[in-house]
Amino acid sequence: MRAAALVLLALGLAAPASTPAYHVVRAQASREALLAADETAWAAAQSVSWGPRAYDTRFRASWDDTGLWLRFDATDPSPWNTMSKRDEHLWEEEVVEIFIDLDRSGKNYYELEISPANVICDLRMISASPKQGELVFDLAGLVSRVDLRKDKAGRTTGWTATAFLPWEGFRPLPSAKAIALPPKAKDAWRFNVFRIKRPGGASAPEKGAVEVAWSKPPGPSFHAPEVFRDLVFE
Repeated sequence: MRAAALVLLALGLAAPASTPAYHVVRAQASREALLAADETAWAAAQSVSWGPRAYDTRFRASWDDTGLWLRFDATDPSPWNTMSKRDEHLWEEEVVEIFIDLDRSGKNYYELEISPANVICDLRMISASPKQGELVFDLAGLVSRVDLRKDKAGRTTGWTATAFLPWEGFRPLPSAKAIALPPKAKDAWRFNVFRIKRPGGASAPEKGAVEVAWSKPPGPSFHAPEVFRDLVFE
């Protein structure tokens, strides 16, 4: 089955009908409402979730003529971070992540990571195997925001990350050369979303680490384009 999936990927074909797809609705709300994670602004967006209940992660997306809007809601009573500079190795701490494969080739796809402190790491993944990336690539015009969520007693229950990715920022990617930007309705890219939670904290980040994906990769690496799913623009 894995070989068959790779063949489909190499040919640029759609995933089997049984594979879930994510359908991106058109954004109807203002930029400010979307970045602020206003629930009314995000009400129409398809929601997918994954991971253990204690660290459940929910993802939503929408789009308009200017770019792609993303939202992650991470359940977490104790988010932490020590890194504070863009493009540090955030995957060694706690993050939400998305990989976006514009031309469905499994190469030159975009990777974005956001920490609970709204620190960003983004890059061009040249190839998944061998793993080769370009950290100097920054998506121009990227905007992100993170808000902690608290209960009535003031206890932290999680964090919400939102981001805006302008279409123009994708143009320098080699994978953007054969696609329409902005995308057209019914266009389908490929993607996957992830979460890394490290309950051991900064002193023991590997202890009990939770590394989970919406579409589970076959091995320990998230970089498995054969299990990316369709990102369909409605």
